[in-house]
Order: sequence, then structure tokens, then C-alpha cells
Amino acid sequence: MPIAQGMINELTHEAATTRALLALVPEGDADWKPHPKSYSMGDLAAHIANIFHWGVSSLEAGEFDMAPVDGPAWVPPRFESRDGVMARFDGGVAAVRAALGRTSDEAMMAEWRLLKGGEVMMAMPRVAVMRTFILNHLIHHRGQLSVYLRLRDVPLPSIYGPTADTA
Repeated sequence: MPIAQGMINELTHEAATTRALLALVPEGDADWKPHPKSYSMGDLAAHIANIFHWGVSSLEAGEFDMAPVDGPAWVPPRFESRDGVMARFDGGVAAVRAALGRTSDEAMMAEWRLLKGGEVMMAMPRVAVMRTFILNHLIHHRGQLSVYLRLRDVPLPSIYGPTADTA
């Protein structure tokens, strides 16, 4: 099995769980934060919805500069609505699945770099980028979102097994 196919299988599974949580974000709580240093719930949802788009970028380009010396810095998308987050997430899932389908094992082993102002922040093979910077990153923030939702008394669906709300 090609490396990318294994990633597609895992991504599909994790995307379904993530989508179920994103669909529960209460629009009226978009500005709510559990702590002043935390993302707002809406911005956390927008961040999660954007992660698979980074996967596409990492598969199709050799590097990404978050703040290029000769241009504007990357600005993360902001929460506008739950429907907007869902559409962004669904688009990212479809786009990264398609990009993985076009990516050879050789390309998965090629180095990708994350830059800031031309300085290398991270460099690793694309397969490691997909595992850590994309999938693990998504799962990490999905865990945060589940806590946010719990703190707002939103019943949680099964993630890797029953929750207190589904048992």
C-alpha cells in the first residue's frame, strides 16, 4: 500500500470524528475562552477547520513561510459562523484527500520546511509533516475543543469510545 493511501484511511477516520465535534460549536459561544491565554471557541474551531488545508500546502510545495520578509504575514482565518467552519473543514478534507492521492512515496519522503521570515522553524519529510503537523495537530486541538464543549455543557459524541454522554 502506498504511504499516502494509509494516510487517507487514517485521515478519513479522524475527519469524521472532528466534523462531529465542529458541528456542535454553539455560535453564541464563539467568543468564549476557558482562560485569557486560550483561543476563543470560535477561533479554535476555525483553526481546526484550516489544518487540512496546510496538509495540501505541505504536499504541493516544498516550503511555507508564515511571515515572508518581502510580503505580508499569513493571517489565520477567523470564526464567522459554524456553517463557514464546516464548509472550510469539508473543503480541506476533500482537498487533502485529493492531494494525497496524487502524492508518490518518493514525494512523501521529500523534505518540507516551515519558515518564518526566511528562518527554518521545522524541516522534515512530508510523511512526518502529515503525521505530526497535520494529523496529530488536528487531534490535539480536537481534544481541546472537546474540553471547551464540555465546559459549556454541550453533550459530546463518541470519539475513540463512549463519552459520559453516550455511555
